[in-house]
Amino acid sequence: MAEAQKRLDRELDTRQSYTRPTSWQRPEVMPHIDPRPGWEHRWIRVSMLGAADPSNISSKFREGYEPVRAEDYPEVAFHAVSEGRFKGNIEVGGLLLCREPAEFKKQRDEYYGNQNRSQMESVDNNFMRDNDPRMRKFSERQSSVQFGSGPK
Repeated sequence: MAEAQKRLDRELDTRQSYTRPTSWQRPEVMPHIDPRPGWEHRWIRVSMLGAADPSNISSKFREGYEPVRAEDYPEVAFHAVSEGRFKGNIEVGGLLLCREPAEFKKQRDEYYGNQNRSQMESVDNNFMRDNDPRMRKFSERQSSVQFGSGPK
């Protein structure tokens, strides 16, 4: 009779699982900010090409933006400014992390939406003003998207 083969139990036999190698991805330019309820975040330009841009930053502050403190945002605290006007805030490449109440953003979006609608109505009214009944102008404010291979 042949000698019995000595084998390992199935439980002890391990296989290495094949893992697909991850591919290289371009790093994000700006660090990721965890969202905070009730706040909208935005990177505001404070300098460009090494020159300060005080008019831009002051206009954004007047709109309601405020710089965030590095201690309030630990996920990006390593970008904290150690000296100068924005000491203790988060700045990356001439951009300062700021926030504003979400309600301000909603109000601003409504304001500019109304401005846009008003201007479009004005353009339409001006266009249709000299409409002639013999040769009517066509004005349609709807668009559609069609999918498929197109005309044959």
